[in-house]
Amino acid sequence: MKHILLSIQYDGTNYLGWQRQPNALTIQGVVEEAIERITGTATTVAASGRTDSGVHALGQTASFFTESRLTPNIFQKALNALLPYDIRVISAELAAADFHCRFSATRKRYFYVIYNDSPVSPFVYRYVWHVKHALDVEAMQRASETLKGRHDFKSFCAADTDVQSSVREIFAIAIEPLPCISFLDTMITGKFIKLTIDADGFLRHMVRNITGTLVDVGRGKTDASAIQQILNAKDRKKAGVTAPGRGLFLDRVFY
Repeated sequence: MKHILLSIQYDGTNYLGWQRQPNALTIQGVVEEAIERITGTATTVAASGRTDSGVHALGQTASFFTESRLTPNIFQKALNALLPYDIRVISAELAAADFHCRFSATRKRYFYVIYNDSPVSPFVYRYVWHVKHALDVEAMQRASETLKGRHDFKSFCAADTDVQSSVREIFAIAIEPLPCISFLDTMITGKFIKLTIDADGFLRHMVRNITGTLVDVGRGKTDASAIQQILNAKDRKKAGVTAPGRGLFLDRVFY
């Protein structure tokens, strides 16, 4: 029995998230179907985390056990031959039997992209949240400092999430204004804002809810000093809106 570790990139636009669901197109479902076609055996693929509907990944990790004699390199080639072009296996390797994509991870990094200009380029619209109201980036940066460290992030967790603890530690958070982004060896100009969060783990909708709250700060709807009160409230209703999934990327999982 081999344990195969995959590094996967995907454009989540056409999928209802990572997790397999009945009668829905998901990343996990598509990958598992491809593995079954290769091995002839139904296989469960475990991932580092369940990205939401529309969310993208540059560095999702996933693994599965198999009795197949195929090498990881052959699995990578075979999977990419079967998978749709918006899902790619970037690498495949053997993993220890006790390795777990989620529980063996020491931290994860996500980033979110906001476009704060008009009009939005047709080449980036599906990867950004188009916020038309002018945003005060400095106020957003000041507010984000309060989120660093170990806190109970219940106010920033989806209300229907069932977890034993909503305490997480944010190691780093950065909000960076970008005048352009590179695409196919050219530059797309505009007012981009990139929010990057590095933490030991994330709750469901945590990054999207933090982003929505910081956008409220940037618009002047919420004062930067109110972030501590929102944390203390442990009440989802006190935080901002949930930012749309299309601007969120799972950047990297660290082990």
